[in-house]
Amino acid sequence: MRYDVDGVCAISDEFADRLAARGFPREKICPIYYGYDAQAFPLRPQPPVAGGPPVIVMHGSFDAHHLGAIAFEAAKVVTAGKPETVFRFVGRRTAGLEKFLQRAQAIPNFKFEAAGFTPYAEVSRQLASATVGIVPYEESAGTHCAFVAKILEYVATGLPTVCTPLRSVHGYFKNDPLVKFSSFDGRDFGQRILEWLDAPVAGWLPRAGASSARVRAELDWRPLCRKAVDFAEQICGARKA
Repeated sequence: MRYDVDGVCAISDEFADRLAARGFPREKICPIYYGYDAQAFPLRPQPPVAGGPPVIVMHGSFDAHHLGAIAFEAAKVVTAGKPETVFRFVGRRTAGLEKFLQRAQAIPNFKFEAAGFTPYAEVSRQLASATVGIVPYEESAGTHCAFVAKILEYVATGLPTVCTPLRSVHGYFKNDPLVKFSSFDGRDFGQRILEWLDAPVAGWLPRAGASSARVRAELDWRPLCRKAVDFAEQICGARKA
């Protein structure tokens, strides 16, 4: 409103609602979500063969709000319940990740993999060989507004997922059979992970394909770009008129 802009592409419905609540016309806001590259995250042909240790995976930028008290408490719960579990961190070893790993050394039997930077095209392989994907974000106005790419890529791969109840992604995935939402509590988050680890594969695998197909159809960067371009042309047309 300060700069008299004609239209806004918002990252999520939650962010669009916040802009509208401050007085910007809702009809001039287009939520386009974050999206992902569907070609880089195909549906895996099958989950890992039973018998190996469970692998809990998280990938991304590993900022401070990604690995806080919720992630730490969840790691304690899961490791206590299933000591063979391995936590896999795919991405650059940031200060936030290093701090978390140092703290987690106090957890008996805690095991992890953290190879460092992974090219985008290779992340899918790290997800496909995992058991559960996690999004243990702490609560804030910013995280509620974010449409987190991790969860899209987990679901696209066919990976059971646990996420804190961020408003932006909860609205989209609340009925998805591959996603469990915890409260903003580490112990509850850990319990949701254990539920996935104990769940029979036959109970969720037949529905994984439909979940993957939905995000591919709606949240691949190609349809999102078309949506953004259409909105931009509409705004420009209205401005000329």
